[in-house]
Amino acid sequence: MKTRAVQTGHRMAPMADQARTAAAQRLEEARYWAAPRLESAAYGFEHEVAPKVSTMLTDAARRIDPTPARSRRWPMFALLTGLAVGTMGYMFYRRNAQQWTEHMKDSASDASRWVNEKTGQTTESTDRMATNVSPKADEASRKMS
Repeated sequence: MKTRAVQTGHRMAPMADQARTAAAQRLEEARYWAAPRLESAAYGFEHEVAPKVSTMLTDAARRIDPTPARSRRWPMFALLTGLAVGTMGYMFYRRNAQQWTEHMKDSASDASRWVNEKTGQTTESTDRMATNVSPKADEASRKMS
């Protein structure tokens, strides 16, 4: 029986080789046929199905998320408060600048008035002295002549 099996194996070897070659060719043909179809399917999945699945998963995650959504009220409140404080500061600055300007005008007019008064007093004092000195100078000049 062993010898018959070996003889049958020798007879079948060429057919096995042909079958192996045919299977390899068929497998290669199948790969040539399947490769573009798989690539097309991958492209379709990536551009059509994946975004929908991604959106669905993101929506589901938002719905089950236990943390509350962030409020935009706090930043807006801080911005408006800062704007109000800045406006009030500017108004106080302008009012103080105007008061300072008016004070400086008053001070300048006071200083001008003070200088005029001192000039007047000095003129009067000089006139009195000149009036007193003039007769004495005349008298001294008469005595010398």
